[in-house]
Amino acid sequence: MKGFKNALWTEALKARRSKLPLLGILICCIIPVVCGLFMLILKNPDFAKNIGLIGAKAQLAAGSADWPSYLGVVSQATAIAGLLLFSLIAIWVFGREYSDRTLKDILAVPTSRSRIVAAKFTIVVVWSVLLSALILGLSFIIGAAVNIPKWSQSVAFSAAGHIAGTAGLTIVLILPAAFVTCAGRGYLPGFGYTLITLVAGMIFAATGWGVYVPWSIPALYSGAAGTEGGTPGVFSFIIVVLTGITGAAAAFYWLTHADQTR
Repeated sequence: MKGFKNALWTEALKARRSKLPLLGILICCIIPVVCGLFMLILKNPDFAKNIGLIGAKAQLAAGSADWPSYLGVVSQATAIAGLLLFSLIAIWVFGREYSDRTLKDILAVPTSRSRIVAAKFTIVVVWSVLLSALILGLSFIIGAAVNIPKWSQSVAFSAAGHIAGTAGLTIVLILPAAFVTCAGRGYLPGFGYTLITLVAGMIFAATGWGVYVPWSIPALYSGAAGTEGGTPGVFSFIIVVLTGITGAAAAFYWLTHADQTR
């Protein structure tokens, strides 16, 4: 247990000293701010008319200026932007040692490889959860500042659960990015994997097959693909969980058994 705590402390220290937390916070701030701007535009038709295309885009994206629509848009943005942001975190955590060529030195310390990998995954998950909580908290603050109508506790609890569910599905799906980064021995394979899965998720979500494609399921769950894309069920969630478990297990096996001296 002590070895895991030491590894966790080391990974947390590396994350704190990097610039990635600031970038993540900035992106998480942009999401509710843009969604709040849509609501502000929709609440002021004359202002929306004056800025033309922006007003039309806001109505297309958000529908109406109320809390259910606003939090729905936040959930949709979390599914898409979250996949990119959380994947970036996983890629950085697992790819930094390959980039710095220090992995073989880290794996040579007395702490077991499995504990080091567990510490890395813990940092990725906790970091992503904290950023998701930041998005949710800022969404309520900005929504209150814009004075959006139709607020109720039931809407707030329902939306909070929906956003949390979307973020949770997204976090599970970034775990395979860790394995691709390790197997590719660097950042670029992880980035390529993320872009491919993001595009594939969008394509399958639009075809109606998204409920069977793990990378489409968070977007479908958030409502980003509309009702035409289908509604994820229990089988869809099982697919997501199995995808995440497979990716995490593959990363564990690779880092604990593969030759890391090259």
